[in-house]
Amino acid sequence: MTATETPAAAAPRARTATGASSARTGTATGNQATRSTTPTPAKDGAPRRVRLSVSRVDPWSVMKLSFLLSVAIGIMLVVAAAVVWMVLDGLAVFTEINTMITEIVGEESTISFLDYVQFDRVVSGAVVIAVVDVVLLTALSTIGAFLYNITAALVGGVTLTLTDE
Repeated sequence: MTATETPAAAAPRARTATGASSARTGTATGNQATRSTTPTPAKDGAPRRVRLSVSRVDPWSVMKLSFLLSVAIGIMLVVAAAVVWMVLDGLAVFTEINTMITEIVGEESTISFLDYVQFDRVVSGAVVIAVVDVVLLTALSTIGAFLYNITAALVGGVTLTLTDE
């Protein structure tokens, strides 16, 4: 590519391993998206529209992405549980519930609601739920990618229309 060429003008010159131009064959790297029509030149400055079909999703990349997103969701869950506990404790909700239980059951009762809603127990429970969430979301997303690939092989995948605005 020379200094005066634009990257779009140099794209047809790039060759793949088979020697065919990727711009002419209309396939993306890894055969993950195929062009159903050739792009038409833009008229009067309007954006070009290209129809692509997502025919395959890489399960490994879905697993990595879903793992990272579910870890982020797990962290948010633990932080949210801690914040909600602090707000409820600051409003004395737990002591009010404990007082109400004592009034209903009686003074001789050994039930103490405050023993069950201690901060460390609530956060520990949130961490256990977050770990289960990470494992389940990662596994379900990966299985979903495999199912999408099987379904896309039968019906052709999802067709998208992309513009270059």
